[in-house]
Amino acid sequence: MKYDFDKAINRRGTNCVKWDVAKEDGVIPMWVADMDFEIAPAIKAALRQRVEHGVFGYTRVPSSYYQAVVNWFGRRHQWRIDSQWIIYTPGVVPAISAIIKALAKPGDKVLIQTPVYNCFFTSIKNNDCGIAENALIYEDGTYHIDWEDFERKTSNPSVRVFLLCNPHNPAGRVWTREELERMNDICLNNSVTVIADEIHCELVMPGYTFTPFASISESALRNSVTCNSPSKSFNIAGLQISNIICSDDSMRRRIDRAVNINEVCDVNPFGVIALQAAYNESEEWLDNLNQYIYANYLALCDFVAQHLPQLKVLKLEGTYLVWLDIRATGMTSDELTDKLLKEGKVMVNSGTMYGKPAGEGFIRLNIACPRAQMNLALQRMEKCL
Repeated sequence: MKYDFDKAINRRGTNCVKWDVAKEDGVIPMWVADMDFEIAPAIKAALRQRVEHGVFGYTRVPSSYYQAVVNWFGRRHQWRIDSQWIIYTPGVVPAISAIIKALAKPGDKVLIQTPVYNCFFTSIKNNDCGIAENALIYEDGTYHIDWEDFERKTSNPSVRVFLLCNPHNPAGRVWTREELERMNDICLNNSVTVIADEIHCELVMPGYTFTPFASISESALRNSVTCNSPSKSFNIAGLQISNIICSDDSMRRRIDRAVNINEVCDVNPFGVIALQAAYNESEEWLDNLNQYIYANYLALCDFVAQHLPQLKVLKLEGTYLVWLDIRATGMTSDELTDKLLKEGKVMVNSGTMYGKPAGEGFIRLNIACPRAQMNLALQRMEKCL
C-alpha cells in the first residue's frame, strides 16, 4: 500500500475532542466519527502553501471550488451536477438544520430511520418539528427497511420531510439503487421532500456501490436536497466545509435564505483549499484508505469470533463505524459502554444515542485507526468482558 495508515500519531494534548474528552487517563477512544490517520499528502501540501501566505481573513469561494465538486461527483459517482446548485456551508449538521427550517414549519414532522445519527434528533427538535420514526428491521446481521411502515408514515399529512442517511450511520448500510427508487416513489406519492445526508458516501467497502439519491432519476433530483462533504472521507472535519446541492431554483432560494438566517454562510479558507486538494488530487489516497478500513473490519470480525463470541459484528457496507450486537452479554448498551470505559479504558458509543428503543442492545465502534491501536482496544475489551 502506497500510504502508511499504520503510522501512529499522538493526538493527546492537542485539544482533540476524540482523545482529550475522556476524564480517565490512558483511554483508547473508539467513539466519535474522526479518523486517526494523517491526511492525504496533497491536502497537507496545499494547506502548508496557504499557511505560508500568512494572512487568513474572510475568504471568497472561487469557481475552481465549484468545479472540483462537479468533477468529483461526475467522475466518482456518475452524477452530473450544475455548479449553480451548490450552496457551501461550514458543516452538514448546520446544513441539515437550515434545510429543515426552509422546508418544514414548526409542528410538521420529519421522518427518520432509526437507529440513526444522533444529531438528526436535535436538528429536528431545534426547528420545533416532530419526529416520525421508521424503525429499521434487524435480522441476519444487517438492517432492512420496513416498507409497510415507511409508506404509512409518509402518508401522514404532518410528515413533510424524509431525512435519509446514506450510507447509514450507525447501521452500516449502503442503500441499493432499488431501495432508493422505492423510497423516491413513496415520497413523491405522498408529497414528502427528501434530505439526503451523504457525508459518508466515499467510505464504501468492497462489493458495494454508493448511489447518490438525486442521481437515480429526474424526479428524485427535483424532490431532494443533498448534503455532502469531504470531511469524513478525507479526515478534515475540523476545517469545516460542506455543500448543499439542490437543483430546484425555488427550493434552493428558500434554503439559501435559511442558511443566512441561521448565519452558517461563511466558511473556513482552509476548508476551501482542502476540498479542492481532496477532490482534485487525493483519489488514490481514498482508495487505499478504504482498503485499509476493510482490512481492519475483517481483523475485527476474526478477533470477535475467536475471543468475544458474546458480541456479534454486523455487516459493514459503508462508513468506518461498526455496529455491534451486545444483547447476549445481558447488559444494556449504557451499562456495557460504562463498563468498557471504566474497567477496560476503551471509549465507544452506546447504541441508545441513536434512538430508543431501536439502538438498545448495540454499541458503535470506530475502526478508522492504525490496526495496532484497534487490536489493543479489542484486547482490552476481551479482558474487560
